[in-house]
Order: sequence, then C-alpha cells, then structure tokens
Amino acid sequence: MKTFIKEKRTWFDLMPGECYAAHSGVVMTTILRSRVSACVYDPVNGIAGMNHFLLSNERYSKTLHFTHTEAGRYGIQAMELLINNILELGGKKGSLRAKAFGGGQTSYAKIGNGGFGCVGAVNVDFIKSFLDNENIPLAASALGGDSGRVIRFNTYDYSVDVRNISNKLRNDIDERDKKHWENKLHSQQSARLDVEFF
Repeated sequence: MKTFIKEKRTWFDLMPGECYAAHSGVVMTTILRSRVSACVYDPVNGIAGMNHFLLSNERYSKTLHFTHTEAGRYGIQAMELLINNILELGGKKGSLRAKAFGGGQTSYAKIGNGGFGCVGAVNVDFIKSFLDNENIPLAASALGGDSGRVIRFNTYDYSVDVRNISNKLRNDIDERDKKHWENKLHSQQSARLDVEFF
C-alpha cells in the first residue's frame, strides 16, 4: 500500500491501494465498487485522511469474523497505516471519527466466480467491525448495495459527496477489481510455493 503524507496539495485522487493523510484543506477523491474507502478525521486537531482497499485473499468467509480469517490482514494494514499517518500529523486517537463507503455487490456475485462475488460483503463486515473494535465512531456511511460510487472527501468541513456511477463504469471497475484480486491470489500462491520448510 502506498502512503502519502505531508505533501502540499489541495486535491488528491486515490488509486487502489493508496492512503493519504493531511492537515485540513485538502479534497480527496476515488472511485469504488466492491472496494472500500475509509475517511478518518480528527475534527479537534484538523487532521484527516482516506484509504482505498480491497481485501485480496482466497480465504473469505461471510460467516467468520474478519479477525479469524486471513482476509482481514490487508484491511487491518490499510486502516492502521491511515490511522498512524493521522496520528503522526498530530491527530489524537480519542478524537477520531470515520465515514466509510463502497463494498458494493459486483456483477460477479450473481455468477459465483471463485469467491470474488462476496468481496464487497466481506469488506463491509470488515470496516464496520474494525471501527467498532477500535472505538472509532462511524459518523456516516454508504456501504453495500449494487451501486458503484465516486466519493469526494472535503477535509475543510469533513463532508463527503457521494455520486452513483453509470453501468458502463461499474462494469469497468468490476473488471479492474477482479483482475487485481486474481493477481493478488496468484502472487500469494506463488509465494507459498517458494517457501522452504526445514
């Protein structure tokens, strides 16, 4: 996951796997479908940030809590990285609030497709559980459903503009996420094959 902090920017477009934190005065934007973005902010100290993640692991389970599966590891890394960046800039853990978006059902959910279809549901369960476990209030959310979303997080007042996207763009995003998911699984499986046991 790439992280960006302390850059002098007023606008930042987050790509999948990125994280950005800054003092108030920045607008952050991204496009989501099954992926999730958490907008975390400290309104007392004027620090905010956003991430964009997809849990990429073949061991998904809609019935197990995320801490009992390998799928939670990447989401935990994305959230801890974001929170640590906010704290590094002067935010305080007790003042943090969050807004969360994404986790939509992909078109692949209707045809199974090797587990990819449940990614959105797993992401929604993960972000809600993580914030609850960390005692970070979820101030607003637009999670699940069939819609893809463009989100714009304005750190001037911590508002988030959410717009649904067209069917054509939704299909393009589904294809992007599916390819990313398959590549991650392939690299994880290859890494396991390269391990030598003694």
